[in-house]
Amino acid sequence: MSIVVVGSLNMDLVVKVRRHPVPGETLLGSDYETHHGGKGANQAVAAARMSKRALLAAKGGTQSAGVRMIGRVGQDEFGTQLRNALKRENINVNATIPIAAPTGVAFIAVSEEGQNTIIVSPGANHRLRPENLSPAEFEEAQVVVLQLEIPLDTVRRAAELGRKAGARVILNAAPVQKLPDKLLECIDILVVNESEAFGLTGVLPDSPEMALEVARVLSEKTPVVVVTLGKQGVVWVGPEGSGHQPALEVEAVDTTGAGDAFIGALATALCEGKAMPDAVQRGCVAGALAATRAGAQPSLPWRENVLARLES
Repeated sequence: MSIVVVGSLNMDLVVKVRRHPVPGETLLGSDYETHHGGKGANQAVAAARMSKRALLAAKGGTQSAGVRMIGRVGQDEFGTQLRNALKRENINVNATIPIAAPTGVAFIAVSEEGQNTIIVSPGANHRLRPENLSPAEFEEAQVVVLQLEIPLDTVRRAAELGRKAGARVILNAAPVQKLPDKLLECIDILVVNESEAFGLTGVLPDSPEMALEVARVLSEKTPVVVVTLGKQGVVWVGPEGSGHQPALEVEAVDTTGAGDAFIGALATALCEGKAMPDAVQRGCVAGALAATRAGAQPSLPWRENVLARLES
């Protein structure tokens, strides 16, 4: 298995609140906590934990990393902590380089219902430019995973390099923004949640049936479209058909890393040759389990936990 993730690394500063404030309001929250985050880093960790290599590492074995992270951090303590955390997950960080800029930070408020609001200060993430990407970093990649917390030109260049390397390219269009046709031409699988789907189409997919219609619209420019719907599960549309995967019922504590857990599990399942329904099902279980724990990376589940829930 070989997955290349190109994207963001952030230090998450998390505070729990009774409810989210309205504009102009000040609320008292809990003591804040720091968690390793950034959608790119989260998805890299999610993929690494879902790989068969993770099982070997847990048993004391050694193998070369099957996941490569490409990004930028600052030459500061947050940057050092983020790179070291990825190394501990057996992720290749040779192309995650410290530079003279602040490490990205995300300010996250989590309500009693487990719902979150997030403000991101990109910092070093926005210094990752197209010219910083080398074709050699994409050699032998089976899947390339992208998000939108780095410059759009860099995302497009990474997609082009992934396509040239023969990899399957997944784009998680978060945070949502207009996607140029030149980028979509290099994307094999587009993954969006309800709000992102609304941002791209102007239609809110508030049911699986509506989400399928939205996915069909988006699939006019991208072969496969996946729409995640939280408690309503996931729908997908592609050349081989369409479907709806109901969600695993869990008691949500913090949904911050759920979408990233889904992406990581989807990517590893596709690397292993799983068909889209099976890959989506695995992603749904991973996302649900992630919502039962606090934090982004700390909540990402391991392969054995996901497979055990699938079997049960």
